[in-house]
Amino acid sequence: MKTTALYLALALAGLTGGAAAQSYPSRPITLIIPGAPGGPGDMVGRVLIERMKTSLGQPLVMENVAGANGTIATARAVRAAPDGYTLILGNWNSQVGASAVYPVTYDVLADLEPVALATFSRLWLVGRGGLPPNNVAELIVWMKANPGKATVATVGQGSASHICGVYFQKATGTEFQFVFYRAGAPAYQDLVAGHIDLMCAERSATVEHLRAGKIKAYGLLAEKRWAAAPDVPTMEEAGIAGAHIPWLQGLWAPKGTPRDIIAKLNAAVAEALADPAVDRRLTDFGLDVAPENQRTPEALRAFQTTQTEKWWPVIKAAGAKPE
Repeated sequence: MKTTALYLALALAGLTGGAAAQSYPSRPITLIIPGAPGGPGDMVGRVLIERMKTSLGQPLVMENVAGANGTIATARAVRAAPDGYTLILGNWNSQVGASAVYPVTYDVLADLEPVALATFSRLWLVGRGGLPPNNVAELIVWMKANPGKATVATVGQGSASHICGVYFQKATGTEFQFVFYRAGAPAYQDLVAGHIDLMCAERSATVEHLRAGKIKAYGLLAEKRWAAAPDVPTMEEAGIAGAHIPWLQGLWAPKGTPRDIIAKLNAAVAEALADPAVDRRLTDFGLDVAPENQRTPEALRAFQTTQTEKWWPVIKAAGAKPE
C-alpha cells in the first residue's frame, strides 16, 4: 500500500509540474542585465525582449544590476526561484572572467542553467587619435622605447578588456599602466579625449569613433576581419596568435528550472534570432548573431566551459584582484 501511495504521489507531482510548464509563462519575466543602463546588454536585451514577448505571450522586464564585474547580477540570478520568471542576459565578463577574480558564493558553471547563446561581439585594440604608431608593429616598438608610460583603459579586474591587455603584454614583452574604469562609456570618452592611450574596447561601442577619425584601430581579436571595418587587421595577422576573445551574450536561468521551461525559453530565443528584422538590428549594432547550431543550451554550456578553461589560468596568472 505504501509503495502504491508513493507512486501515486510521484505521478501527481509529475502532472502538476507538467501543467505548470504548460501554463508558463503566466506573468511577466524579469531579465537581469549585468551592468548599468546604456551598455551592450541593454542593446541586445531590448531587441530580444521585444520579439520574445510575441512568442511567450508575456512581457520581459529588464533589470539592470551593476557592480563587481557582473558578479552581483549573477548572484541575484542564482538566488532566484527556479521557475522561469527570472533570467540573466549574461556576458563574457559575468559568466566567464569575473568568478576567477571575485570571491563569489556560487559556481558559475554549475549553479545556472544555460538557455541559449544570443550574440558575439569582438574586442579590438584601439588608441587615441594622436598616438604616434599606426600599426601593431610600430606600437610595440613605441611601447618598448617608452616602457611603462602608456596608459591602457580597462573595465574591471578580470574583464575581457583587462585580460586582452594582459595577453598583449605577455605576447609582446611590453609594459604599460592599466587604468580601471567601472563602465565602458567613461573609458571611451577618455580615449576619444586623448586622456588614455589605448584600450581593448568592444567594437560595436567604438566603431563610430573610428569612422569619425577620433581613434585608431590596431587589431581585431577575432579569427577574421570585420566587414564593417575591413581595413583593420586581426591580431593574428599583426603577429599575435591566439588573441581571440569572443565577448558572448546569452541567457541563463537558475539551477533547477524545469527542462520544459528551458526548452520553451530556448525556442523563444531561437525564434527571435531567426527573425530577419532582429538579425538586422543586432548586426547594425556591430554584433554577430549566434549561428543556428550554437543556440542550444548544450552548445552554450560547452562554449562557456571552453572559455573558462582557456582564460581562467591567464586571469589567475595575472594576479587580478577585486577592486
